Amino acid sequence: MNNFIFKTFIKDWENVKDAKVRDKYGKLAGIVGILSNTLLCIMKILVGLISGSIAIVADAVNNLADASSSLITLIGFKLAGMPEDKEHPYGHARIEYLAGLLVSVIIIVVGFELGKSSVEKILSPTPTEFSATVVIVLVLAIAIKVWQAVFNISAGKRIHSLTLIATGADSRNDVISTSAVLISLIIGHVFDVQIDGYMGVLVALFIMWSGVSLVKETVSPLLGEAPDPEMVRDIETIANSYDGVIGIHDLAVHNYGPGKVFASLHVEVDAAVNVMLSHDMIDNIEHDIAKKLGINCTVHMDPIDLSDPNREPLKHVLMETVGRLDGICNFHDLRIVPGPTHTNVVFDIAVSPECKLSNEEISEAFASAVASYNPNFHAVVEFDRAYVE
Repeated sequence: MNNFIFKTFIKDWENVKDAKVRDKYGKLAGIVGILSNTLLCIMKILVGLISGSIAIVADAVNNLADASSSLITLIGFKLAGMPEDKEHPYGHARIEYLAGLLVSVIIIVVGFELGKSSVEKILSPTPTEFSATVVIVLVLAIAIKVWQAVFNISAGKRIHSLTLIATGADSRNDVISTSAVLISLIIGHVFDVQIDGYMGVLVALFIMWSGVSLVKETVSPLLGEAPDPEMVRDIETIANSYDGVIGIHDLAVHNYGPGKVFASLHVEVDAAVNVMLSHDMIDNIEHDIAKKLGINCTVHMDPIDLSDPNREPLKHVLMETVGRLDGICNFHDLRIVPGPTHTNVVFDIAVSPECKLSNEEISEAFASAVASYNPNFHAVVEFDRAYVE
């Protein structure tokens, strides 16, 4: 059903990498949310007033907040799609993350308010009226919310939108809260006990916990999280597919919001090859990554002297040392610089953020390894942070 809706209202709906298509997904989800949540709010307020159930009225207010969240989603996608300007040369796509954060905060506030009204219900219990109409309306509301959750999460996963996934999680919470209200009404009617308030407290705690979890998820990309491992593998695969590439390193990925990903990469090439040929290959790699992955990638060319007979034995020594030290990812940019009294072996070490060793301890380990190969060889170690695994 969801695919039918996407296909009906979104032209070229399967091309989710297109920014315009992505924007239409967000706007469609926002409009659907506003209309369906407003309808649910009106239905539940009427039923809540008739039955005298504070939980149903609170649930109606929750749906009103959901309609507001959908409006925020709609506005967020609209603003995130604005073009680059002088103040924001990388675009405004991160506004979508802010919209998701705002939705998450609203979820927490709604949970708190529901908890407060539920405690009041426990302290001052009032009888609730049970009727077939109330049950039918609540069952219908649950069915609509189940569909909303599936719809938003499906759209969110399609376009990799944390905002829509957060909205879908909110709808899932509503399924749980409305089900709890229905269960409390049935139990109260059958056993003549008032558990309306207690059930509301449990639901409120779950909603607040869910909101806090969503805040963590939406804040993470704003702070700057590690890139998707699959994206890293795709970039490396494209670069290594060229015959002239000896190795790659120093890959860094910067995410400025959905569809606004920038990367930089160092590619090692044979220094003996004509520089114009190597540069042409670098241009092709950049073009390939942009075309296939939609990533603006800047590739730096590192010429490597492959003629030195010490190069391969030293690579083996350095690789063994990397394997012995925890938290060392790899080495790169190996350069052998001979002198009148000694030879400098210059290289960079990529250090994982989890590494417990100090720079001095790492340097000593590599210096000892290089000296064991040749006492006249001195290790000159430069340190890099490994931004990708």
